[in-house]
Amino acid sequence: MRVESRIFEILTVFCFVTALVYGLLSGEAVGIVALTLTGGLLLIVGTYFRFVARRLEERPEDNPEAEVSDGAGDIGFFSPGSYWPLGVAAGVAMTGLGLAFYQWWLIVGAGVALIIAICGLVFEYHAGPEAH
Repeated sequence: MRVESRIFEILTVFCFVTALVYGLLSGEAVGIVALTLTGGLLLIVGTYFRFVARRLEERPEDNPEAEVSDGAGDIGFFSPGSYWPLGVAAGVAMTGLGLAFYQWWLIVGAGVALIIAICGLVFEYHAGPEAH
C-alpha cells in the first residue's frame, strides 16, 4: 500500500501547488476552492493508505527488488456471475437522480432498492452460522 499512498501524496502536493498558482494568476475563488478541496480529499485517501500500509506485511508491489513471480498465486475470491453489483449501481444512479431533481419518492424507492442490493451483495455467499 506504500505505492498507492505515495501516488496520492504526490497528487495532493500537485493539487495544492496548482491551487496556489491558480489563485495567484487568476484570482477566481471557485477554482481555488475546487483545487484545494480536491487536494484535501486526496490527502485523506493517501493518509488512510499510509496507515493501512503500516498494519500489512510488505507486498511485492512495495519491494523495489521484487520479481514478477513474487506476486504469483491467488489474489482473492471474486464472484464469477453475480448480478448484485448491477443492482447496486442502478440503486446509486437512481438515488443520485432523485437527489438531483429533489424527487423524494425516487430517493426513498431507490434508497430501499439500494439497501436490498447491498445486502444481497454482502450476503450472497453467506451460508449461515457454522455448526460445531
